[in-house]
Amino acid sequence: MKISDDQRASWQKIIKKHPEANFLQTEVWAEANRLMGFLPLIEIADHGLFVAFDKHAKRGHYLEIPGGPILDWDDKKAVDAIFTTIKKVADEHNCAFVRIRPQIKDSKENRQMLAKLGAKVAPMHLAAEHTVMIDLNPSEDELLANMRRQTRYEVRRASKLEIKVEKSNDKAIFTEFHKVQVETAARQHFIPPTLDVLMAEREAFQDDTMIYKATTKEGEPIAYGLILTGNGEGDYFEAASTDLNRKLPGAYALQWQVIRDLKKQGIKRYNLWGIAPKNQPNHRYAGVTTFKTGFGGEVTEFIPAHDIVIDPIRYKFNLAVETVRKKRRHL
Repeated sequence: MKISDDQRASWQKIIKKHPEANFLQTEVWAEANRLMGFLPLIEIADHGLFVAFDKHAKRGHYLEIPGGPILDWDDKKAVDAIFTTIKKVADEHNCAFVRIRPQIKDSKENRQMLAKLGAKVAPMHLAAEHTVMIDLNPSEDELLANMRRQTRYEVRRASKLEIKVEKSNDKAIFTEFHKVQVETAARQHFIPPTLDVLMAEREAFQDDTMIYKATTKEGEPIAYGLILTGNGEGDYFEAASTDLNRKLPGAYALQWQVIRDLKKQGIKRYNLWGIAPKNQPNHRYAGVTTFKTGFGGEVTEFIPAHDIVIDPIRYKFNLAVETVRKKRRHL
């Protein structure tokens, strides 16, 4: 992935102009995906940018633009220009469709805007469309006071139980995290990332990724969290736990330590990365939603993933596969 100094400067300038952007459209995430085997396609212009990832799946060949494009959505000329380029790049790479999920709030007006641009709501989600955002500007006392009563109780109980929380980004902790996450996935029925994917994130993010580990005072592991940071935001990107987490408040201790650390680093907000949509009690994330919303953040709903169809025939096959997959996975 070759980026000139001028391109890099323009890229960083645009990202900084848009505080809603997180790591998903940064050079770091582009590099992480390159290491995972996904070709980043980068377009940078005066009016905005997008980083698309060229993805080949059994269900079809497509471009994915998570958290983007990044631009002034009130500038119609800029929006039209970016979407014209997106369609052109997708056509040049023989993609059946493009999946985008911009960092704009879900609203009737925004859905209508994307529809006019030729996009339709996708059958699957992309990059934490529904999440909890914690404003880290208040004091620690205020952050505690903003928590749900039960959450605050569990944070304090963790302290009384002398649960310890440490962080590291060495290879050993990533390997340990992967092993425990595979076990967690077997219990909770989700597909975990491979160790190669985790190591790619570690290599790309370097000091901007950490794995937090909560243990008993005797050193037994309880809970883990992989935290990424970028553009003023911390993200609770991956998690894992042992059976001890069912009876000990390790995850609560872990989150409170992350919140305190991010605040000390000058990070402005903490994205807890993925909850169930409203009124979907059978959604896979329903259980974790109660946990995440207890920390006092704001439930945030970004516009859902949208697809720009390039090849209607090939897209129909993808649509059929993903519609079935969504039902099976309770998403």
